Amino acid sequence: MTKRIRAKHKIDRRLSENIWGRAKSPLNKRESRPGQHGERRVGKTSDYGQQLKAKQKLKGYYGSITERQFRRVFEEANRLKGSTSEHIIGLLERRLDALVYRAKFVPTVFAARQFVSHGHVSVNGRRVTIPSYRLRVGDVVEVREGSRDMILVLEATKSAERDVPDYIEADHSKLTAKMVRVPALSDVPYPVQMEPNLVVEFYSR
Repeated sequence: MTKRIRAKHKIDRRLSENIWGRAKSPLNKRESRPGQHGERRVGKTSDYGQQLKAKQKLKGYYGSITERQFRRVFEEANRLKGSTSEHIIGLLERRLDALVYRAKFVPTVFAARQFVSHGHVSVNGRRVTIPSYRLRVGDVVEVREGSRDMILVLEATKSAERDVPDYIEADHSKLTAKMVRVPALSDVPYPVQMEPNLVVEFYSR
């Protein structure tokens, strides 16, 4: 586990945005940044500051990603033909923990990382315990038999807080999900505006 998981609510306040759209976000009660000087007025953000915030917001959204992992995603996206910013989103959404979260098998991205790490899911019939495992279009992800009655899973699948996006086919009766296609930025249901183009600018300096 990373320290970021234990301090996840601080990410919202530090970035001044409810990046997961959760009802329990501290921003719903207190809009200031964390720390002793959180109430101080913040000056105009520089171009670098805007790029850094965009990177931290996108990296923080996926919860488990370290700086090294995130930079590797950018470098891989940069090698592909087409829009680097769109490829960044596609690569992030192809993570196994991201699909487990999108399919509503668990309530949060942090729970998805732990759920995968503890061996509760399989991909195409094989148990996978790596949250960053890269899925391909057509791969079938399934909650393992012994994990289907977990309260975490039962509550998440019944939650009306969010919907399963159309690039994922999820069957909550069988607890299976399949990636139908790699999504574009406009397809991903982010609660806040993500700016992968600024992430590209940040790493291209």
